[in-house]
Amino acid sequence: MTNPFYAIYRDFKACFERDPAARTPLGVLEVILLYSGFHAVLFYRLAHVLYVLRIPFIPRFISQFARFLTGVEIHPGARIAPGFFIDHGMGVVIGETTEIGENVTIYQGVTLGGTGKERGKRHPTLGNHVVVGVGAKVLGNIKIGNHVKIGGGSVVIHPVPDDCTVVGVPAEIVRIDGKRVTEVDLEHGDLPDPVKELKNRVRTLQKELEQLEAYHKGQNFKRSADDEKK
Repeated sequence: MTNPFYAIYRDFKACFERDPAARTPLGVLEVILLYSGFHAVLFYRLAHVLYVLRIPFIPRFISQFARFLTGVEIHPGARIAPGFFIDHGMGVVIGETTEIGENVTIYQGVTLGGTGKERGKRHPTLGNHVVVGVGAKVLGNIKIGNHVKIGGGSVVIHPVPDDCTVVGVPAEIVRIDGKRVTEVDLEHGDLPDPVKELKNRVRTLQKELEQLEAYHKGQNFKRSADDEKK
C-alpha cells in the first residue's frame, strides 16, 4: 500500500497542477476548504487504510459520509495511486475493484463501474496519466492504457491501448499515438460526435442518390425524345 501521507501530498499538489482556478494568492486555502473533489479523496485515503486493515463497517461509513458531503462515492476497496484529481466532482462513482494509476484526472459525473453481479475483479483498471471527461462511463473489468483520453459522455466497454483517445457510445478510438483516425480536432472540449458524423454521411449519400436519379431521368428523357424524332 502506498504511503497515505505521500499520496495526500501528491493529490494536493495535483489540484494546482491541473486546475488554473487554484493558482491564486489564496489557492492553498481554497483547495483545503472548498475543493469537494480533494475532500472526497482525503476521506477515501483514510477509509482505504482502515479497509486494508480489515476493520469492518467504519470504512464504508466514511465512504458514505464523504458521499453525503461531496457528492463523490469512492468505495474504500478501490486502489488509487498518488496524484489523483477530481475536478468539481459531483456525481462521481468509483467501484470496489477499480484500480487507478498515477496522475489520473476525472471530471464530474464519471462512473468507473461494473456491468453485472459477477464477483471478483469487476471494475476497470486505469493506467497512468489518464483523463476521463465529463459524464463518461467506464464499465466492467477492462484495462485503460497509459495516457488515454476518454471524451465526455462516452461509454467505454472495451479495453483501450496506450496513447489513444476514445469517444462515443460505445466508445471508439479516434486518435492513436497522437495521429488522428478522424479529421476532427480532438481538443478536450471539441471531441467528435460519431452520431453527427453518421448523419452527415447519410445526407451525403442521399445527395449522391438524388444526383444519380436525376442523371438517369435525364438520360431516359433524352432517349424518349430521340425515339420520337425517329
